[in-house]
Amino acid sequence: MGDKANAHPGAAGRATAADHPASVRNVVLVGHSGSGKTTLVEALALTAGAVNRAGRVEDGTAVSDYDEIEHRQQRSVQLSLVPVTWDGYKINILDTPGYADFVGELRAGLRAADAALFVVSASDGVDGSTRMVWEECAAVGMPRAIVVTHLESARADFDTMTRICAEAFGADDPDAVLPLYLPLHGEPGPDGHAPVTGLIGLLSQRLFDYSSGAREEAEPVDGQLPLIEEARNRLIEGIIAESEDESLMDRYLGGEEIDFKTLVQDLERAVARGAFFPVLAAAPAAEGARQGLGTVELLELITGGFPTPLERAAPAVTTPDGAAREVRACDPDGPLVAEVVKTASDPYVGRVSLVRVFSGTLRPDETVHVSGHGLTDRGHEDHDVDERVGALSAPFGKQQRALTHCIAGDLACVAKLNRAETGDTLSAKDDPLLMEPWQMPDPLLPLAIQAHSKADEDKLSQGLGRLVAEDPTMRLEQNQHTHQVVLWCLGEAHADVALERLRSRYGVQVDVVPHQVSLRETFAARSAGRGRHVKQSGGHGQYAICEIEVEPLPNGSGIEFVDKVVGGAVPRQFIPSVEKGVRAQAARGVAAGHPLIDVRITLLDGKAHSVDSSDAAFQTAGALALREAAAEARIHLLEPVAEVTVMVGDDYVGAVMSDLSGRRGRVVGTEQTSGGRTLVRAEVPEMEIGRYAVDLRSLSHGTARFRRSYARHEPMPPQIAERMRERTREAS
Repeated sequence: MGDKANAHPGAAGRATAADHPASVRNVVLVGHSGSGKTTLVEALALTAGAVNRAGRVEDGTAVSDYDEIEHRQQRSVQLSLVPVTWDGYKINILDTPGYADFVGELRAGLRAADAALFVVSASDGVDGSTRMVWEECAAVGMPRAIVVTHLESARADFDTMTRICAEAFGADDPDAVLPLYLPLHGEPGPDGHAPVTGLIGLLSQRLFDYSSGAREEAEPVDGQLPLIEEARNRLIEGIIAESEDESLMDRYLGGEEIDFKTLVQDLERAVARGAFFPVLAAAPAAEGARQGLGTVELLELITGGFPTPLERAAPAVTTPDGAAREVRACDPDGPLVAEVVKTASDPYVGRVSLVRVFSGTLRPDETVHVSGHGLTDRGHEDHDVDERVGALSAPFGKQQRALTHCIAGDLACVAKLNRAETGDTLSAKDDPLLMEPWQMPDPLLPLAIQAHSKADEDKLSQGLGRLVAEDPTMRLEQNQHTHQVVLWCLGEAHADVALERLRSRYGVQVDVVPHQVSLRETFAARSAGRGRHVKQSGGHGQYAICEIEVEPLPNGSGIEFVDKVVGGAVPRQFIPSVEKGVRAQAARGVAAGHPLIDVRITLLDGKAHSVDSSDAAFQTAGALALREAAAEARIHLLEPVAEVTVMVGDDYVGAVMSDLSGRRGRVVGTEQTSGGRTLVRAEVPEMEIGRYAVDLRSLSHGTARFRRSYARHEPMPPQIAERMRERTREAS
């Protein structure tokens, strides 16, 4: 960084195993869909010599986006790792999807990286989702930088984009978001647009010309330096303001010329500790060119300004029983602590796990302990097992190039961890440890599915199990009330990818069916019923009569059974049979086939026969009595109501509250929070928010988030309840 001379790229295509954490840099690319992240990754790999001039590795594929689904959908849907070498450093570039449905992949990338490079398009600006991720990084102190892409666009304006970035990312200190270079433009074309052909360094005041297809350093021509004077002075002041040398500002204001080397060192320290956020520019290489504009400067920033893994505090570590364990940060000789940040299935080698090593050294063919991550509530099988590590490798396109080891601070792909899932901890088999998991977004879009055929039904369970093992942002639900298999996703695109993977990767064809909420029934008023089960058709007969009374109870009471029989009208041994019968009928429903809840059923009287009465007869009589009581009463159809909290920008509060009211929701309160946002609390029927994850994103332009939790069941409006009963009658 800091306008250094051209560095020498590492050997092309070689899988490099780092030998010390100080020589590793882990950087994640963040930005909205279409901002140019994947193109930038390929440009950086080309400049570093990892790919050929066509941006392809030896097998002809791109360094990222090699998944068949990504080819078909023309967008990134998963986290990908592209390791390159530059000036003696190994750089692990983590490319993340920009679409909001795949935020789980983004969170995994943030976990694996030590710094973030925010990619913004000069023609599109900064969207709300990118701002929210910036705030997440700020909350944990992750170092960040910004790179402006699409400079070749006719609408591109680097100066305007720099101001937008300062407003979007520099809310606390706009002078901490400043450019390090300014673009230089060539001669205008027929359309009047002047292409960017080079950069001028604000600190070094040197010109870097990319017009020949490779970076060439030159002296500025007459008249160029005065054009950058204002931007240069502001940059220097911004760097000095973050300097640990408190005397530097006084010396600068006193007219002293601060040494270039001192400025670069202070800049690098400020970037590494997350106090200064430089803005750079980049454009892909033209056809046949060797280096894309700004790629050398970016690689210098990554190696010189971004922190080493040694500077990152490791996540909290405990023993499996929950006892805290002190682990020295990033010690290759320490106890093994690694984390699976991504899981994928390869048709040839099986499951492949992308692993970040936080302590110790991971080697092929050793046995490790795999600690489960506690996501049993999302349909994952929890586990604590020992597994033998397969080969270690570094990915390049579809190739996996062997690694001899993976030290603390580095990343590698691990084969044959058949039980390990995303988020799991790998540790020594004789010293099992568990890392604190990273925060996963809640999947809030239900996708009800069923097997297309008997052959698909046989493979469905295994296919779904593999899906949720790869992606912890999915939740698998086997709803015991509606008898539906529900895959909870983050959005429509997430659901589409899940279905496509089931079909193409696991050979399972499924049909999507309407998602059903779990309705209930209850009595609106007191009622009585008589159950008479008397049959005599030769041989042993059946005789049981019981009389019951049913009354409603407060919400959440469940089913209460009371015995008030006197004089032995129903023999004591058959009273549990009556209770079993009424409870079985309550579970089946009494009006529309939904479970009955919140009632007290009192057994008042009955009759028995000394020979023909039996357990089965009184079970049947109890069920008949409850059905007769229901036939004489008004039955409420109950729907589940959810507590919904929406975090939304102040500009969209009115629209969100109006939309919730239109969903039969009740807004119960609002709360002003920091950052110009409002927390809206509401209670909304669950059947009205099945697609709320999609609708809210559209309503708020992707800037709102919501959570939901079950509150209670309450009576459905009569007109809606009648429509539901009609559907039940038609279905039967």
